[in-house]
Amino acid sequence: MKLSHFGFKLPEELLAEYPAENRDEARLMVLDRKKQTIEHRLFKDILDYFDEGDVMILNNTKVFPARLYGNKEKTGARIEVFLLRELNEEQRLWDVLVDPARKIRIGNKLYFGDDETLVAEVIDNTTSRGRTLRFLYDGSYKEFRQKLTDLGETPLPKYIKREVEPEDEERYQTIFAKKEGAVAAPTAGLHFSKHLLKRLEIKGIEFAEVTLHVGLGTFNPVEVEDLSKHKMDSEEAFVTKQAADIVNNAKAHKKRVCAVGTTVMRAVESAVSSNGTLNEFSGWTNKFIFPPYDFSIANCMITNFHTPKSTLLMMASAFAGHDFIKKAYEEAVKEKYRFYTYGDAMLIL
Repeated sequence: MKLSHFGFKLPEELLAEYPAENRDEARLMVLDRKKQTIEHRLFKDILDYFDEGDVMILNNTKVFPARLYGNKEKTGARIEVFLLRELNEEQRLWDVLVDPARKIRIGNKLYFGDDETLVAEVIDNTTSRGRTLRFLYDGSYKEFRQKLTDLGETPLPKYIKREVEPEDEERYQTIFAKKEGAVAAPTAGLHFSKHLLKRLEIKGIEFAEVTLHVGLGTFNPVEVEDLSKHKMDSEEAFVTKQAADIVNNAKAHKKRVCAVGTTVMRAVESAVSSNGTLNEFSGWTNKFIFPPYDFSIANCMITNFHTPKSTLLMMASAFAGHDFIKKAYEEAVKEKYRFYTYGDAMLIL
């Protein structure tokens, strides 16, 4: 498969600026791979497709307020700093992206907040926009992290042109978010409400939680026509023994095992044993899934509608079949489904 196979025309007005008013009332397109059928439902109707003993695998990563604004010393220029990952707790070293990058060189200092008690020094260049910063702050590590949280804002994707609003803090987080470390939400999980989870539970559906801390690498554009040459950024993932046991038990009983989102799919496919069961896992994964690909763990998947030529679309395509996804996306554009982070959902059976 080549990059050009994943292009399609996406009208700009279909990029969702806001989420559905109620989480579980986003629209849901249901694809049945066996019958090759497409249905149009609401997300809360997902209940109709699962039975007792089926398992949904959720990503319990939690988004932290990763976008900060600082001022450059001397010039006072406003600089956006996007925290990617912590490199060293003691030295307070972070990998970040800066914008505009051309103004930020090694040795520059940035000041944050009205009181300027938080300062960062640029100590390395990593990529064209990437820098390594050392934060300087008088206080314990806990106070330093609290300061980052206070100064940071919800890291909505760049395509959302509006200002971040107070509601985003809650809506750009799944209701099962527990383990802080993501700079982007695992968006398929955003559609679950407390009420819907309860109803699924009452029906006997089991939940297994894994963690994959979503980095910006997920959204990096693919710039090579030959997909086998694309390198994914590494992201940290954890699969507990408890989660593996729940999933393997469901597989043994021929139940539905549903990956809620591409991040879950990547985490579990990075932790497959030689006999096709799920292993405990703790480490980094740079797994890139594109067609053709044999999936070992999940036999159904929930995902959002993705942008053209994205690695997320490639994974959905590998799972549903390239032609079927193409047809579904043409239908989604025609029916004005909402795309991307705050958009509608798809269930692939």
